[in-house]
Amino acid sequence: MKRIERHRAILGVDDKATLSDLKKVYRKIMMEWHPDKFQDSEESKKMAEEKSTKLIASYHFLVSVHVETHAASKTEYTATIMEASIDDFEFKSEILRVVFSDGNEYEYYGVPKAIYVKLVNSDTPDRFARRHIYEQYLYRSTSKIVGDN
Repeated sequence: MKRIERHRAILGVDDKATLSDLKKVYRKIMMEWHPDKFQDSEESKKMAEEKSTKLIASYHFLVSVHVETHAASKTEYTATIMEASIDDFEFKSEILRVVFSDGNEYEYYGVPKAIYVKLVNSDTPDRFARRHIYEQYLYRSTSKIVGDN
């Protein structure tokens, strides 16, 4: 959850921000920090490029975990967790990444290490995950995302 708070702080929004709010804040800040506005020196242009890269990453991340995004993709998500099996998974710093047999990938946030250990030791990981992970933790699709942090 620290990751989510970090991205909210970068954009200056709280957990009550709607997708519309995120978009407005993002556009306003990007107008201020767009690298094309910093042509006076290479140093200021580089600083603006770094800042805008962070802003873009934060915006995309927050949109991907937002409840409105989840509602829009609920049918696809439900089909994946109910019909596809787990092909692979990895755990790092309370983030569980699951790769499904249908090609979709999701990250689950705030997963305790004890739950991950139970998943690893489960005779039926798919069933365990359906019961204890998929609807219990904040998630986002990472299927089409490359190089996001």
